[in-house]
Amino acid sequence: MKKNIPKRWVKKRKYNCSISSSNGWRTLPRSIEPDDVKRLLRKRFTPRDKCMILMLLRTGMRICELLALNLQDINLKERTVIINENAKTGKGRVVYISDDAYKELRKWIKFQDPKRKYLFYSRCRESMSYETSRSSFIKCLRKAGLIRKGYILHCLRHTFASELLSAGMPLPG
Repeated sequence: MKKNIPKRWVKKRKYNCSISSSNGWRTLPRSIEPDDVKRLLRKRFTPRDKCMILMLLRTGMRICELLALNLQDINLKERTVIINENAKTGKGRVVYISDDAYKELRKWIKFQDPKRKYLFYSRCRESMSYETSRSSFIKCLRKAGLIRKGYILHCLRHTFASELLSAGMPLPG
């Protein structure tokens, strides 16, 4: 007699994605707890870090998409961001900026160096690397007292999706 086992607990066959664990069992995407999101957003960070966190959290962008943004890709008047062809899907799309992310984005644009091509950059590079953004996020987690929770940058994308689902929005397939 074969029992009905939920798909999320089925033994991994040949997944070539990052949602599998080292022991071979498929795991669910992880989002940040709502109380932890509030705790993170209450802390004061540098304008760059606060803008980066809110843009990821409120738009659902991938980190590679955010780091590749130029100032020309952002329309502040319409509060939209044009994401050019994505490396994963090969398609472009438009995302909308929430009020709090818009406020932080305007602060960062006023603060940042206008000679730079990319929206997010580091001191010694034209664009910010993934490792730099990751270490900045870890510093923010440490400051908020959330370092032991095991959150990563990609959790911000899953948190965005979870908030949409909680609000009754269908997610595109």
